[in-house]
Amino acid sequence: MLIKGLLKTSVIAGIVMASGLAHAQTVGPNGETATPSAEITLTDAEFASLKEKGLKAALLWHTSSDFINAVSAGATDEFAKAGVSIAVTTDAGFDAARQRSDIETALTAEPDVILALPLDPVTSAAAFREAVANDTKLVFLSNLPSDYKHGTDYAAIVTDDLFEMGKQAADALAADIGGKGKVGWIFHDATYYVTNQRDNAFKTTIEKDYPGIEIVAEQGITDPARAEELASAMLLQNPDLDGIYVTWAEPADGVLAALRASGNKHTKIVTLDLSEPVALDMVRDGNVTAIVADKAYELGRAMAATGLKALLGQETPAFIVAPALTVQKSNVLDGWKESLNRDAPDSVIKTLN
Repeated sequence: MLIKGLLKTSVIAGIVMASGLAHAQTVGPNGETATPSAEITLTDAEFASLKEKGLKAALLWHTSSDFINAVSAGATDEFAKAGVSIAVTTDAGFDAARQRSDIETALTAEPDVILALPLDPVTSAAAFREAVANDTKLVFLSNLPSDYKHGTDYAAIVTDDLFEMGKQAADALAADIGGKGKVGWIFHDATYYVTNQRDNAFKTTIEKDYPGIEIVAEQGITDPARAEELASAMLLQNPDLDGIYVTWAEPADGVLAALRASGNKHTKIVTLDLSEPVALDMVRDGNVTAIVADKAYELGRAMAATGLKALLGQETPAFIVAPALTVQKSNVLDGWKESLNRDAPDSVIKTLN
């Protein structure tokens, strides 16, 4: 999920070690095993049974971005198969009070299902109670209102396979540097559910799966604008780094600037979430070796499908995850489309051509 969709107040899933498994897994708020989004599908007969009911949906988002556009597209396309119209779409601009107002406004349209990312667990819990009382089906993206119970108050939480994103980043960097060497770890030094899970998954994978790779430098970051400064200090102390993990693409651009300033063409970067500047470096055979992204369109599709199943009276899994995708120069055009349901930026396409 793009960093702009993160929440300080996120309360769901942690990373736990599962007995007998080589890796930790992304799990739900109460330890639920994640259900892959690919398993959440409807039959043609189920779509048909919903089509004549004149059902309505509301999409109540926390912000606007390419990520949210892709989630909305996935949801809209899935709802269209069941004849569900989108009655309301809102953007709260990361303002919990505004989101509460958006919820109240949306409820006047009497939607049968609501997809939303709750900005504040306490405020959202109160705001969505009227929807629960009206038996409106609720499907949440990556966050959960306080004290809500699955099956009674909401149909599901849908999010990324966060551990897998960090793991794929580790695997990609390890492959590029031949499974051995010294790397730096630039992590998000704040309480953010999404980044914390992904960052720690990278570190865990390197430590468990790649004994030939040593994390010799660690640096927390809160302000992406300081990335170049912090990376310069890391490189000054560790000029022989073979690779650097950067928590997401915006600070990765700053790390790239530090590498360019020092004339360093050796140190490889792996980061998360698609970004035009970082992708451009990658397709130009620069320092960036891979970008790991979520499948935002699939998140939206799975959210809508879950809501439709709830409308049919079917049981729905409490916790659903969409897969991660490693994007490299060789698959950047397909990867962009698969993740965000849109073509890669013209600059990336022109560079490849």
